[in-house]
Amino acid sequence: MTQKGSLKAVKKNKAEEPELEPLCCCEYIDRNGEKNHVAACLCDCQDLDEGCDRWITCKSVRPETCERIMDTISDRLRIPWLRGAKKVNISIIPPLILLPVLLRVASWHFLLGVVVLTSLPVLALWYYYLTHRRKEQTLFFLSLGLFSLGYMYYVFLQEVVPKGRVGPTQLALLTCGLFLILLALYRAKKNPGYLRNPAGRDRSLGSSQTECLNGKGQKTKGFPGADVTGILNNRTLKDDQKDSARLLAGSPTKVKDDWCAKCQLVRPARAWHCRICGICVRRLDHHCVWINSCVGESNHQAFILALSVFLLTSVYGITLTLDTICRDRSVFTALFYCPGVYANYSSALSFTCVWYSVIVTAGMAYIFLIQLINISYNVTEREVQQALRQKTGRRLLCGLIVDTGQYNRGFLRNWHQFSTLGTHPLRDPAEDIV
Repeated sequence: MTQKGSLKAVKKNKAEEPELEPLCCCEYIDRNGEKNHVAACLCDCQDLDEGCDRWITCKSVRPETCERIMDTISDRLRIPWLRGAKKVNISIIPPLILLPVLLRVASWHFLLGVVVLTSLPVLALWYYYLTHRRKEQTLFFLSLGLFSLGYMYYVFLQEVVPKGRVGPTQLALLTCGLFLILLALYRAKKNPGYLRNPAGRDRSLGSSQTECLNGKGQKTKGFPGADVTGILNNRTLKDDQKDSARLLAGSPTKVKDDWCAKCQLVRPARAWHCRICGICVRRLDHHCVWINSCVGESNHQAFILALSVFLLTSVYGITLTLDTICRDRSVFTALFYCPGVYANYSSALSFTCVWYSVIVTAGMAYIFLIQLINISYNVTEREVQQALRQKTGRRLLCGLIVDTGQYNRGFLRNWHQFSTLGTHPLRDPAEDIV
C-alpha cells in the first residue's frame, strides 16, 4: 500500500510539473487562467466575430458584447518580455498616436489650429468625466502628460534650437527643469499615506486553509508558513474584529461616520476612502488623474513641488520659443500676433506647440492656485467639496475660497503644518481601531 501511495504521489507531481515551468518571453497567463501565446492574440475571439457579423448585417451591437471585446483586447495586448509577456494598458496608447498627429494637422492652417486646440481640452474633459463616473483608474492622463513633456522637448530640439537663438546655458536650464519635473512626479507617485489594516491582509488566509507551495515545489494544504505566529495572528484578528465591533456599538455617531466598512478600520481625522483606488488615505486631498494616484499626507508636498517646477519650466520654454520664431516682439504680443508664422512648416509647428503648452499650463496654474488657497486655509479639496454639498463652509471671492474653519489656525501656522506633513512617525492603523 505504501508503494502504491508513493507511485500515485510521483504521478501527481509529474502531472503538476508543467504548471510550474517558467514562461518563455512570448507566453502569458490570460484572464481565464490558461497559458496563451502572443502570436495567437488575433485568434479565436467569438465576441469579435459576433460583433462583426451584427455590424455587417446592420444590426446593433450589444453593449455587453463591446465590453467583452474591449476586455479581450486589453488582456491580449502584450509585449514579449523576460519570464512571460507583459500586459500593456490600452489607455496608454491613444496619446502616443493622437497628440503628434493632431498637432501636426493643426500646424497646417490657422483655422485648423483653432479647431484642434479647442477640441483637445473638450475631449480630455469628456474622458475624465466618463472614467470618474465609472470610478475607474486610467493611465491616459499620465501617458498624455509624460508624452507631452517628451514631445514638446523633442520639437524644441528639432525646430527651435537649430535657429541659433537658444544658447547652451538656456538649453541646459530647460533640460534641468524637465528632469526636476520627472523626479518630482516620481516622488508624488509614491505612497500618499495609505491606511492599511494589518489584520486585513491575513483575513483571506486566516479564514480558511489555502493551498500553497512548499520549498520543494509541492502543493500542501494549510496556512502559509503555518506556525505559532500564524495562529496568534488569527486570534489577534478575531480579537480586533470583536473590539472594533464593541467600540462601534457603544460609540457616538462621529465614530460610526469614521468607520470604513470597505477597509474595515476606523479612519483617523481627515482621512477618507478613495473610491477609485479603493483604499483609505491619510489627509486625503483628492485623486489626481495626472499621476494616477491619490494626493495625501505623504506626497502632497511633492505634488506641489511638481506643479511649481512644471509651471516655471513651461513658461521658460514658451518664452524661448516665442523669442525665436517671433523676434523683436514681447511674449504676450507674439502669442496673439505673430505675422508670417505659418509661412514655413517649422515655425508653424513650433507656434502650435506653444499654444498647446499655454493651454496645459493655464490648466495646471488653476490647479496650483486652488492648492495654494486650500493650504493657506488648511483645508483639503475633499473637505471643500463636502462643505459645499452640506453648505457648511464660508465662501469668499465668488466661491474660489472655501473656509471650513475647522482646522484653520492662521496663514503662517497653516503653512508650517503643511511643511511638516509626513515628518511625524505614522501610527499603526490598528491603533485607530482600539
